[in-house]
Amino acid sequence: MILVDVHTHLDFFDESELDSLIERAKNVGLKSIITQGTNPESNRNSLEISKKYDVVKLAMGIYPDEAMKLSDEKINDEIKFIQDNKKNIIAIGEVGLDYKGEKTEEDIKKQKHVFLEMINIAKKLKIPVIVHSRNAEKDCIEMLEESKHNKIIMHCFGGNHKLVEKIRQLGWSFSVPTNCVRNEHFQKLIKETPIKQLLSETDAPYLSPFKDKRNEPSYIIETIKIMAKLKELDETETANMIYKNYQDMFL
Repeated sequence: MILVDVHTHLDFFDESELDSLIERAKNVGLKSIITQGTNPESNRNSLEISKKYDVVKLAMGIYPDEAMKLSDEKINDEIKFIQDNKKNIIAIGEVGLDYKGEKTEEDIKKQKHVFLEMINIAKKLKIPVIVHSRNAEKDCIEMLEESKHNKIIMHCFGGNHKLVEKIRQLGWSFSVPTNCVRNEHFQKLIKETPIKQLLSETDAPYLSPFKDKRNEPSYIIETIKIMAKLKELDETETANMIYKNYQDMFL
């Protein structure tokens, strides 16, 4: 079985854990793990991890809440750093908008500015953009649609049915996390979305399929099991289809 995890955060794990974590991932059949950068330190740490492990691929970006903490100078420096590392990255992520909690107009304006810069890099490099859209789904979709970029992955998308359907009509993809084992929203999304628009992710160390365990890439099989069940397909066949989607999107 060939598996992929298109969204994880390996730099959030202790460095001493990574050898065994990667070994477990390879043992279950993972051929690609895309670790996401979220800020300047995270991008650099993730870069080093991707260089150490052949199965690990790299996405760099500025997470929306992190964008609000950075000065304009730091943002411009990070944009340059990402562009300078274009040969080392497979996508731009994790980027987007996040309106959870109290956000001022200035906060939202800054998030949108950084998100647009990230979209433009992805478009220029012709690589996917991996999108965080918590409580800001409509604005994210509008910005992405205006950009005319066509390699878009909506990560852990929590928007309503109308917005889910709009994304399907636009031909974008959804990456479904491992907590879909108990999340009715994600199960409905899987059931109603053509399999060619689905990808598998863990968002590790978050969103574990097991209530008493921290998430990790090797648990990606749990997403495949749910997809196979809801699509009434064999698990190996499902995994192969998702891998084909990964190849079409990233390679």
